Amino acid sequence: MEIMEPGGDPFEKSIIQPSMEKFVEETKQNHEKEEIVSSTTLVGNGCVDIRGKVADKQTTGGWKAAPFIIVNEVAERLAFFAIAVNMVAYLVFEYHQSLPSAATHVTDWIGAAYVLTLLGAFLADTYLGRFLTIIIFSCIYAVGMVLLTLSASIDSLRPPPCTARPCTKAADNQSAFLFVALALIALGTGGIKPCVSSFGADQFDEADEKEVQKKYSFFNWFFFAINIGALLGITLLVYIQDKKGWGWGFGVPTVAMVCSTVILGAGIPYYRYQKPMGSPFTRFLQVIVASVRNHFKGVRLGREAVLYEVNTLESDIFGARKLAQTKQYRFLDMAAVVTDPEGNIKNRWRLCTVTQVEEFKSFVRILPVWASTIALSISFAQLSTFFISQATIMDRKLGPNFTIPAGSVPVFSAINALLLVPIYEKWMVPILRKRTGHHRGITSLQRMGVGLFVSIFALASAALVEKKRRDHPKPSSMSVFWLLPQFFLIGSAEVFTYVGQLEFFYDEATDGTRSISSAMFLSEIGIGSWLSTAFVKIIERATGGDQKGWLRNDLNKSRLDYFYWILTAINAVNFLDYLWVAWRYKGKNGLEGSARVKAMAEPAGYDKGEFQSVVL
Repeated sequence: MEIMEPGGDPFEKSIIQPSMEKFVEETKQNHEKEEIVSSTTLVGNGCVDIRGKVADKQTTGGWKAAPFIIVNEVAERLAFFAIAVNMVAYLVFEYHQSLPSAATHVTDWIGAAYVLTLLGAFLADTYLGRFLTIIIFSCIYAVGMVLLTLSASIDSLRPPPCTARPCTKAADNQSAFLFVALALIALGTGGIKPCVSSFGADQFDEADEKEVQKKYSFFNWFFFAINIGALLGITLLVYIQDKKGWGWGFGVPTVAMVCSTVILGAGIPYYRYQKPMGSPFTRFLQVIVASVRNHFKGVRLGREAVLYEVNTLESDIFGARKLAQTKQYRFLDMAAVVTDPEGNIKNRWRLCTVTQVEEFKSFVRILPVWASTIALSISFAQLSTFFISQATIMDRKLGPNFTIPAGSVPVFSAINALLLVPIYEKWMVPILRKRTGHHRGITSLQRMGVGLFVSIFALASAALVEKKRRDHPKPSSMSVFWLLPQFFLIGSAEVFTYVGQLEFFYDEATDGTRSISSAMFLSEIGIGSWLSTAFVKIIERATGGDQKGWLRNDLNKSRLDYFYWILTAINAVNFLDYLWVAWRYKGKNGLEGSARVKAMAEPAGYDKGEFQSVVL
């Protein structure tokens, strides 16, 4: 199979060269270009500064720009978690909803926020660019926060206090006002989340080895910042809400969100910007249409087949580098088969470039990994619903004069993440690097595998503790610190899986699909939340409803431990599925996942693969 590149005349038959030889030649040219760039302190990843010129490493990007981005993420996570951990209680006590209904509404809202990241990524990659998308959706987020604060501060926007059962339900206009506020916050989250991590990674040049190392450190400290925001949201803001009321509890993060948007804007002179590269979904659809059309035209792939590529250093996709042809998903290669050398080579609905085909292949490759980590998001959804509901009816006294607010109990998970990230970055990575030879100690696939494995024990711990709590003679006297193991383990699972996903989906994405790729892994959090909602409804209806079933308004009469055991089994089966997917995975560099995660399934002492040290 060969690649055809047009010469000066697009209708003149071009010189044909073997695809690998051509790619090697172009790779050498790229390396030479990168060496020239590195010697002039200009970036080699296509980023520009605020004036539209190639960004200079000495004046832009790196850790000069990253703090502004991290501050914005801290404020956004502070606001989001302050709402997420309080919203079930807010709906139950202020809007008089049942516990299962409130938990369902919260998981639906969280699901919408993360699934909307696909919209934010599409707008960023196609029209706005990452920075402008973050700024616009931060403003939308702030408007939603203002409306939510008003709903908590103005009595007419809420139903009257419940003085006798049954309580007065919220009027339609009251519910509508609240849901509009939450919808704007979800939309704001959807625009910010897929762009902020990628925009931060854009500040580090992949052509510079020193900056590449800093990029991976950025991912770890970015996750550290997320947990700082979460920690403040579930401690300080929950305490303010508990002592000062809902208006203060929602008002303070509103002010923080507005200030963070201003701070993000202050970093404009220091940022490196990637220009929008057009809609990746359109390019994906073009590959599908062209390959199907050629299939029905009787085109066959073989040694005589000629594949099309542009004869330039850069690819036909604006701002994106060329990609080498791979053997996987060969059906899609038919989109690049030249059937008429004298025809219109500019119509991408009929003829795609090899790079465009490979871009779509790279996207298709990550889908099995994406799907095999969704189950963990179902477990994460319990962190802001049933885990907190358990804490609400347990002894939360810390000394004679202080009671831990129920919404602050997830601090156990956040503190674990805050401690584990620096330990992993400063001590574990150097040790693992010496053992495995990998620059990050272990690969992103292996890191995700550790998180999925730990999640099994997190839910098993939750089931055992809930059984003990329910069988206790006085459940309300049981200390909330019994929940520490499940929070600690779910936090550990999140550290390994979340950061591993950040690294994996960014590294495996092509130049034109970075935001979409980040949105893919974020959307699985949303899908996991929706699946949790569906799962709760199925369990509730199958076991007798909210009066006689496993999940009732009164947790002391519920069988929440059964629910947790089912989630444990799901996580265990999902882990085995992930092992198979990761083993079979082929990255855009052509290496199979078995070379990355082989030791996860090997017996001790079998010195193949990098992950054995983690198992030991």
